[in-house]
Amino acid sequence: MKRFLFRLFLFACLLAALAAGGAWWYAHRALPLPTEPLDFTVERGYNMRQAANAIARAGVPIEPAALYWMARLSGKAQSIKAGSYEVHTGVTPWELILKLSAGDVSQGELLVVEGWTFRQMRDAVESNPNLKPDSVGLTDAELLQRIGVADAHPEGLFFPDTYLFDKQSSAIALFKRAYGAMQEHLQKVWAERDPTLPLASPYQALILASIIEKETGRPEDRGLVASVFVNRLKVGMRLQTDPTVIYGLGSDFDGRLRKRQLETDHPWNTYTRIGLPPTPIAMPGRESLLAAVRPPQTDLYYFVSRGDGSSEFSRNLDDHNRAVNRYQRGSRGN
Repeated sequence: MKRFLFRLFLFACLLAALAAGGAWWYAHRALPLPTEPLDFTVERGYNMRQAANAIARAGVPIEPAALYWMARLSGKAQSIKAGSYEVHTGVTPWELILKLSAGDVSQGELLVVEGWTFRQMRDAVESNPNLKPDSVGLTDAELLQRIGVADAHPEGLFFPDTYLFDKQSSAIALFKRAYGAMQEHLQKVWAERDPTLPLASPYQALILASIIEKETGRPEDRGLVASVFVNRLKVGMRLQTDPTVIYGLGSDFDGRLRKRQLETDHPWNTYTRIGLPPTPIAMPGRESLLAAVRPPQTDLYYFVSRGDGSSEFSRNLDDHNRAVNRYQRGSRGN
């Protein structure tokens, strides 16, 4: 009897060893994927069983029940993280579990370019396949409301930058990040402003920075462009800057700015109205924000494009007109 029990014990140990070896082999075997890379998403609120089913539905050749029990027995089933994941051929079931528990999610990237309008940013965000299109169909006012912004107009409120995000995360969340980034930069530069600046609020600084952004062809000219506009504001001269007129024309602008359009009054026409337009006209970057609040002290009031991206600056109208004739052959300058 003792011999029988001993043999039974040895047999049980052998089975346990085989099971353990089989489990180890299963956990560490490389999985052949149907495509590479392969993406799957674990939705917020999923438990391990739901996550395992989602992984199998995405095309990973894994038995969901086996993955579930592996995670549960290893103590990692309760620590999985929601998000979008990317795996490659050769990944093992155990590596899948480690990815889920570590929250090793795949990331997307979106470049928001300095000088873009809000419409350009919105098109880029909502056409990005790695973002949930939860802002599609909302009006601009509704979108601002969703991210907790009281402003009525979205232009200029979002900071241009390269944004990394978890794939299949919310587009609205990205808008909120970009808004927060702009507020942070704007408040910081406003605190460092020149005390003689003819601007009454951070929002006015944002408006001026957006004009500087659109008028600057070369970074080294940014400060001088800012000084021209600040000097004009101080003495009550019209800014007379084409980008504001073009912005006000919207879809009516066909690429050529005509004299009659300069003479037609609207809120963004800085040829017919004194002071700043009512809103920004684009998204300024940090350097344009800095230039708007701390421009160099100059006696410049005019500038005109040389045609190579740089500008010719002048102190008086006579010098400016000569520069216009030289570089623009009689065409209009600023």
